[in-house]
Amino acid sequence: MNAALSGLQRHTLPPLRWSAVLIGLAVPISVALDNLLLAFLLLGALFNARAAGQIALHHPVARAAWLLFAMLAIGTLYGTTPLREAAGTLGKYIDLAFIPLFMLLLSGDSARLKAQYAFLAAMGLTLALSFLLGSGWLPVQHWMSSYALPDNPVVFHSHIAQNNMMAFAVFLALLRLRAAASLQARAGWGLFALLGAINVLFMVQGRTGYLILLALLAWFAWSTLARGKKLGSRHAAALLLMMAGLASAAYQLSPRLHDRVELLVSEFQAWQPNQGKDTSTGQRLDFYYNTLQIVQQHSLSGVGTGGFPAAFAQQVQGTEALATHNPHNEYLMITAQTGLVGLALLLYLLYTLWRTAPRLPTAFEQDAARGLVLAYLLNCTFNSALMDHSDGLFFAFMTAVLFANLKQEAKRD
Repeated sequence: MNAALSGLQRHTLPPLRWSAVLIGLAVPISVALDNLLLAFLLLGALFNARAAGQIALHHPVARAAWLLFAMLAIGTLYGTTPLREAAGTLGKYIDLAFIPLFMLLLSGDSARLKAQYAFLAAMGLTLALSFLLGSGWLPVQHWMSSYALPDNPVVFHSHIAQNNMMAFAVFLALLRLRAAASLQARAGWGLFALLGAINVLFMVQGRTGYLILLALLAWFAWSTLARGKKLGSRHAAALLLMMAGLASAAYQLSPRLHDRVELLVSEFQAWQPNQGKDTSTGQRLDFYYNTLQIVQQHSLSGVGTGGFPAAFAQQVQGTEALATHNPHNEYLMITAQTGLVGLALLLYLLYTLWRTAPRLPTAFEQDAARGLVLAYLLNCTFNSALMDHSDGLFFAFMTAVLFANLKQEAKRD
């Protein structure tokens, strides 16, 4: 029986590995395709459950992800939410549970490299189509996102998801540029990064993406300056100044960026608790304010997984605030459902990513891994990023791509 199972494992691993690689291509493009790939991976996991379980137990990052998912699973057992609804909410966090399997399948250097290039290829296609749409050369198509407009040229997902992933793609391109040996490769990665930054800052409306991009550019400049290798300390210092200049220029020269920042500031200044339903910023602040009231009332264990919508509706009853199923803040979402224990586990996951990043074998992986942490620290502040399908799956996928090769001694943590 064991020999037969071992044979099944050997035969299932190659197609499963390719499916994991193709997640990188599917996440930025098609929810239907990535769900199909996940279903295939879940089926294949039956033959590789033991190996994935060992990773979940011994790999510090995978273990931290599973602890958070386990707390959310426990949260389905209490509160007033029917089990079916609670399980539905838990399913939105299932990407966390896939991290050990992704790590198993992407343990080889070749598979991880292919996975990175699959993601960058998908973002390159998105970038090209976004420029065509924004320039008017390509009309809005029926297969595009419902958010797609010539003055907001998103292609496959919402402006939030596209900008978030494009910002990280720009960051990866810069890291590739830094590591490139040939002038042609540097020019190619530099062009990708430049066009991607223009797309994020001047074309698409996702404000979280603005912040993520600027944070990642600053981290790239700082890490390059700290390493002071290929570019040299003078060039790295100049790069840091150039990044600061780019941020200032983007704010001054982009009417869209400037106007959206000014609008955010004015709406923030005008906000009063439970009186912000007429503005986007006011709604967000009402969500945060009332979710904090829920957290205060249920601080230890929360209202249970899936219990947020009912708890929020009860909290805002009799006020002018709009009801919501999502506070647009993952820290608040996790805490409202699973209390301070859940929040501690979320922060522990991000801390573990940051702490173990220096143990990765290459400068590219180390800096990319910490960039991923910075991106999701911001993303989780303004969105329920782990609950959102695309952002949550991208987090799980890229975590595995970057951390599957963690040094052996780190796996004994």
